[in-house]
Amino acid sequence: MVNFDDKRDFYRMMLNSDVTVTIIDDEANSQILATCRDLSATGMAIEMTHPIELNTNVKVSVGSANNNVQPLEVSGKIVRVTEEGDDCYLIGINIAEID
Repeated sequence: MVNFDDKRDFYRMMLNSDVTVTIIDDEANSQILATCRDLSATGMAIEMTHPIELNTNVKVSVGSANNNVQPLEVSGKIVRVTEEGDDCYLIGINIAEID
């Protein structure tokens, strides 16, 4: 039997990395600190203390531990919001562009 993970087109890399999320649809371009749980070529899952509305456009910056490697900058849209506990939300982002 094929499980869900076998149906993915791209491998998901598990992370536990701090990220900065910028809400593009907000006039102030609000920035929020979050934690990236996993990342693939087409999406990412981040954990944060409050939800973001579905279909919100965001930019996410994943820092690098090495000064010789530039941070990863992606633009995308919120496609999933799941409450995992008190002040803990898992946010799914569909990556539209990698800068």
